[in-house]
Amino acid sequence: MPVHKSLIFFPLLVFALLPGMSSSAKTLPPEEPAFIQEFLGQMDFVEGRLTQLAEAVPEDKYSWRPGDGVRSVGEVYLHVAFGNYLWIKLGGGNVPEEVGFDPAKLHEWDSQTTDKKEIIEIMKKSFDVLKEYAKGRTGESLEKEVEFFGMKSSLRNFLVSGIGHCHEHLGQSIAYARINGVVPPWSQGESGQQ
Repeated sequence: MPVHKSLIFFPLLVFALLPGMSSSAKTLPPEEPAFIQEFLGQMDFVEGRLTQLAEAVPEDKYSWRPGDGVRSVGEVYLHVAFGNYLWIKLGGGNVPEEVGFDPAKLHEWDSQTTDKKEIIEIMKKSFDVLKEYAKGRTGESLEKEVEFFGMKSSLRNFLVSGIGHCHEHLGQSIAYARINGVVPPWSQGESGQQ
């Protein structure tokens, strides 16, 4: 086939195949939105830090609190788990029944156990369930409206608030640990700082 005929034939072949290519592309699973990838990265980071700190704090310090009416060390970790489940629930997801999550029972949830190992397991499970929930979100579902404490926002913005919630309590946990003489494991030996 002469070169000039090939130049005409090739574009015609591509145009003929385009409808078939586009219809098969529609059957492929949608790509995970970039926001979800970033959200999962933030959750992995904050979970790692919270877990390292929770493991470093001695169990006898889990009941320590800076004052009356303020969450104890252990209650902060349980509260993080509560928040993770609340984000799933209010975002239209399902929390596994065996978790026993009831949004109306915040105080009971935060004080359900003082056992260090149980608290760490409860917190880790909440991150696992939250991340699985997030993986199922699409670009379209991130635009869904969510109501939280009388305020309305997109699910995307609501999940950003969830990141903030976890980081807020990571900061609180760092302060609690340092007051009790525990240096966060990731900062030991950094430039001579403790």
